[in-house]
Amino acid sequence: MPRIAAVDMKNSGLANRMMARFAEKRYGKTLDPLAVTAHHKGLLRATVVHELMVERAGSVLPEAVRELVVYRAAVRLGCSWCVDFGTMLQIHQGLDVERLEHIDEYPTSDLFSRQERLALAYADAMTATPVEVTDAQVAELEAEFGPAGVVELTYHIALENMRARSNSALGIPAQGFTESCQVPVGD
Repeated sequence: MPRIAAVDMKNSGLANRMMARFAEKRYGKTLDPLAVTAHHKGLLRATVVHELMVERAGSVLPEAVRELVVYRAAVRLGCSWCVDFGTMLQIHQGLDVERLEHIDEYPTSDLFSRQERLALAYADAMTATPVEVTDAQVAELEAEFGPAGVVELTYHIALENMRARSNSALGIPAQGFTESCQVPVGD
């Protein structure tokens, strides 16, 4: 149960009802992070608009790379809601979710491509506190994905850090989107 009670989106105004209907149509249920954020109407609107714009803007990175780094940041930060939701997204996008059980083994696992291993290492370096990104790491990523790809990669990892830290601070637990959300959380 979240530390701040979720707003009843279906019975709290037209805008909330519309957002709940959109989420239910797209994901099967109202998203708990949005229902908690609904206590602040301006931030709720900003969140929804921002998420939709980021979704449309992601066009440079391969989808599997983008989804893996977002998932990795969620695992590293221990956000059960993000891990659950991210697994569901990967299932719906037809990505190989079996390998998520081996995400901690990515540096040496054949389940992950070279591109994915570079991006996952970057997600780890960005998610560390303090940040551990090196010039050499960014240069290698730029050679692999180009400048726009590195910017997109950085943005998605940073955004997931914000989501996961917010959800964790507010105590928003996994919402049951998948049974795969029981993947062990990394150190």
